[in-house]
Amino acid sequence: MARSSVPASSAPTPPSTPPEPATGAGGLSAKGLSAGSVGLLGVTVIGISCIAPAYTLTASLGPTVAAVGTQMPGIFVVGFLPMLLVALGYRELNNAMPDAGTSFTWASRAFGPWLGWMGGWGLIVATVVVLSNLAGVAVDFLYLMLAQLFGNPGLADLAGNVWINILTCLVFIAAACYISYRGMEATKMVQYVLVAFQLVVLLWFSIAALMHVVNGTAFDALGFSVDWFNPFLAPSFSAFAAGVSLSIFIYWGWDVTLTMNEETKNPQTTPGRAATLTVAIIFALYILVSVSVLMFSGVGTGELGMGNEDIQGNVFAALAGPVMGPFAILMSLAVLSSSAASLQSTFVGPARTMLAMGHYRAFPARFAAISPRFKSPGFATIIAGVVAWGFYAVMRVLSTDVLTDTILTLGIMICFYYGVTAFACVWFFRREVFTSVRAFLLKLLAPLLGGAILAVIFVTTLIDSTDPAYGSGSEIGGIGLVFILAVVLFVAGIVLMLIMRAVDPAFFRGNTLTKGASRDKR
Repeated sequence: MARSSVPASSAPTPPSTPPEPATGAGGLSAKGLSAGSVGLLGVTVIGISCIAPAYTLTASLGPTVAAVGTQMPGIFVVGFLPMLLVALGYRELNNAMPDAGTSFTWASRAFGPWLGWMGGWGLIVATVVVLSNLAGVAVDFLYLMLAQLFGNPGLADLAGNVWINILTCLVFIAAACYISYRGMEATKMVQYVLVAFQLVVLLWFSIAALMHVVNGTAFDALGFSVDWFNPFLAPSFSAFAAGVSLSIFIYWGWDVTLTMNEETKNPQTTPGRAATLTVAIIFALYILVSVSVLMFSGVGTGELGMGNEDIQGNVFAALAGPVMGPFAILMSLAVLSSSAASLQSTFVGPARTMLAMGHYRAFPARFAAISPRFKSPGFATIIAGVVAWGFYAVMRVLSTDVLTDTILTLGIMICFYYGVTAFACVWFFRREVFTSVRAFLLKLLAPLLGGAILAVIFVTTLIDSTDPAYGSGSEIGGIGLVFILAVVLFVAGIVLMLIMRAVDPAFFRGNTLTKGASRDKR
């Protein structure tokens, strides 16, 4: 369906919108979002919110220990390195081409429409998968909090009822979708309170756990060892790869800071600085929590040991009481608020990627619609919510452990689209990487190393996930559910891409977004 580069449904670009970056270069253009509405603090807070430290830790500490044991802190360091290296490459791409489509736009400019489309698809799928996972964790902790609040353990069991769980999940997704639909101002104000609360509680938990160790009241105290930071002591390379895949998941979400680049103050610099600051804060917090949990619980299979499979899927639900005593309900509130906050802020990424894909005619034109009142990608936000809830409902029925399987599937998708974007940075800037030391380090070496690490983890994890023992043990026809999910998601993307090529070939012919390099003559 042919249409102009700016949809008729979009509101006129406000006069305050800064000049577009490289107007006409490759076809980049504004999309009608609310320009200049978020500063460095707001973007960083939304970035931390999207990562959701309380939620990611309670869901990933157990599986990571199951994979690598006491090497968890070292694996977290290894997982941090590709995130940092890729973040540097993302920053350079954003400086050159601030665009809400991020991975989709940048990969299209570097590699052309086909790989660009799949890069955008990888981002959308990853965020939709995590939206469903976030909602699932929020449901679990809602009923746990109610059980603690009313002193009725039976209320916590309501989360195990499939239909109550699915319907409660729908309520969470609908509420988050509504706030996100109302634009960045509403998003920003909600996040300040929720992010501050969860950070304070996580620091409280870590300090309390270490105090138990000092006082001799820890469950199975382990003495601190620097060997915990040596990832090469992991049991095997497959265990190492699984651990890194999980650790990549816990850092994932910082790139939401870049999808807001058309709505930030100083779009060439603010998003990149916020991304780097977000990753650094989260890294320090994760190392503190992982070390304190190991020292308090150990890695045994006892009641509170990190090797106990019964607590691995939701570590804080088991440890909050023994560590924080009567204040354990604060951890339930922290994880609930973390899930709810991230559920809402995570809508920012897929909605703006779909907006950009609609704007450049890689998706149906309807996705380019902007809410005239809130200057947000209204239609794309609603579709993201509907698909996330549908995915969760299906997974909740198919999987014996929906949270573990969706996290592992998410890790595969993250490695794919982050890797594509990292290599896009190298290729887009290929004509200037030897012009200065800075260009060599930030436009070649950092993204190349980050992309290579992610590519290795992607291939290894995809192969290992064919085994039903990988993840929850759920399988179809003897093949692991995680592998099946990943393949189905990739194939669905290819099919949809071919359909769009047949329906509206303009993007695929390079009419709306053209392939190029940083030093091409305009």
